[in-house]
Amino acid sequence: MSKQSANDPNSLKAIRIGIDTYQESVVYMRDDCHICRAEGFGVQTRVQVQAGGHSVIARLNVVESLSAILPAGQIGLSKIAWDRLGLEDGDRVSISHPDWVNSLSYVRSKIFEHPLNQRQLLAIVSDVLHGRYTDVHIASFLTACANRLNIDETAYLTQAMVDVGSRLEWPGTDIVVDKHCIGGLPGNRTTPIVVSIVTAAGLTMPKTSSRSITSPAGTADTMEVITPVDLDLEQIQSVVREQGGCLAWGGNVSLSPVDDILIRVEKAIDLDSEGQLVASVLSKKIAAGSTHVLIDIPVGRTAKIRSRSDALGLKRVFEQVGERLGLIVRPVITDGSQPIGQGIGPAFEAQDVLAVLGNRQDAPPDLRERALLLAGQILEMAGLEPTGAGVGRAARLLSSGAAWNKFKAICEAQGGFREIPEPQFRHLAVADSDGRVKAIDNRKLANLAKFAGAPNAKAAGIRIFIKAGDSVSKGDPLLELCAETQGELRYAMYYLQQNSKYIQFY
Repeated sequence: MSKQSANDPNSLKAIRIGIDTYQESVVYMRDDCHICRAEGFGVQTRVQVQAGGHSVIARLNVVESLSAILPAGQIGLSKIAWDRLGLEDGDRVSISHPDWVNSLSYVRSKIFEHPLNQRQLLAIVSDVLHGRYTDVHIASFLTACANRLNIDETAYLTQAMVDVGSRLEWPGTDIVVDKHCIGGLPGNRTTPIVVSIVTAAGLTMPKTSSRSITSPAGTADTMEVITPVDLDLEQIQSVVREQGGCLAWGGNVSLSPVDDILIRVEKAIDLDSEGQLVASVLSKKIAAGSTHVLIDIPVGRTAKIRSRSDALGLKRVFEQVGERLGLIVRPVITDGSQPIGQGIGPAFEAQDVLAVLGNRQDAPPDLRERALLLAGQILEMAGLEPTGAGVGRAARLLSSGAAWNKFKAICEAQGGFREIPEPQFRHLAVADSDGRVKAIDNRKLANLAKFAGAPNAKAAGIRIFIKAGDSVSKGDPLLELCAETQGELRYAMYYLQQNSKYIQFY
């Protein structure tokens, strides 16, 4: 049965266009549509679309009437708009002008550098989540807040992002730990190792991770190569109850869901501000039920955080916002001067993780040492070990096989192991002269792996054969570029040729 009456003059038959517009609801109407003419709708107009008890604010795209794409009397909806309205084939929807969004006045206030209170930020976040903001409005909000949020505002924004989403609860568990890396360091896949170590020690760590936003692989991308990560709320709770931890994708459980919307626009306008970063990270940790959070802040010339002074400033913000929200936060400043491990990209990072957990001779020592440092900090922060003794306990749990056994048990609980894919196309880059490696550019290698197809192509990426300080002779291998298609390999090779200084020599 149609959700809107065919007698409604502003109703149209809905069809699913099948276009993925991510978190932005988009509708498609003909230029000769009677509603467009009567209501004055044009390209990029914001419209309210209703079906039964559901409603979304969508951006309008106009289709020429001469085109056969959209039949007369119908309206096309993007995937997200269709899903938000809960439509079925044959349903009708009603189109109208949306109500004025009052919270936009708060955005204008922030543009003129007036501080926002808790109520105002909650109103903005709620309206963003419910699709009442266009991308232009969201971009205005993010730009107005960029490095202009004080500690109170950052805490208010964090809490608002928690309040509009779901929350995980762990009854009977006083300490729930988590970790997050600020990013900008390719191959830094410590999370699966850390989760395995600290849960083997008896701590609870329900790790819900994101897929890649701007990097060649996120934790969820890497873990998806090894085991299923697309778990719903009930499955996550079951795995954690059984094993003490999980390694799941967080997209199915709506933890701080507005964060994904903000990140999408941030990425488009290339904006990464301190306050939004802190709110993004801590809102998801609080929503996951965490009580103790470790923050890994890599610092390096080509990392996201480039100076120790910037890292110390970010550290203070994390600590102060965490304290206001009742969260114990320990930021750790680490070396971000070069990529970690022997591979960049989901499959290669998965191989590094398995090598470390399996105590194999070919395991990358830098990944192992970094994971032990972070796991040791969590053990100390949670009170399982005194200051200075955490790394030793973590090393014993890893070398004894306890962490490996726990990792296997978590993967089995999540659906079992998968076979790691192999790339079909490869290109070996070699040194064209003798020398010693001075520096490796994190950003250029990350871009190179993405041009090769990572993270969407799971077997794509880079294998690295050198580290800063290594001596090489002419003809020695520097890295192997891997792709799943010939076209992606050629694309990455072209980038490689245009960016020869991805490795600098003395």
